[in-house]
Amino acid sequence: MSTDAAPNGEELPKIEVTEDAAEQALSLLDGEGLDPEVAGLRLFVQQGGCAGLSYGMRFDGEPEEDDTVYEHHDLRVFVDPASMNYIEGSVVDFEQGLQGAGFHVDNPNVVSECGCGESFRT
Repeated sequence: MSTDAAPNGEELPKIEVTEDAAEQALSLLDGEGLDPEVAGLRLFVQQGGCAGLSYGMRFDGEPEEDDTVYEHHDLRVFVDPASMNYIEGSVVDFEQGLQGAGFHVDNPNVVSECGCGESFRT
């Protein structure tokens, strides 16, 4: 895992990715034919769900100019400034259970979640 610092040396807001989540994302990234040296996982927050906000994830070929870029366990993660306001301090993990497998965001800023766990409020 790399140390996350801005070009001016200031420490960036933290987003962590577990090793399991990074391995799963890198496997999927490879399946998409994207170069992990440049491409990465975009983590974002969007309006939606019964609690008001929901997480989104997708692969992007490269970061946008104003993104914060993290690297955890060889996985690049891109976060836009608006989403950072909602997810700073979060940990992205990959979980397997009786209801299936998938990525999960453990967000310390959440004050409530909907019953299905698909949306949240901060």
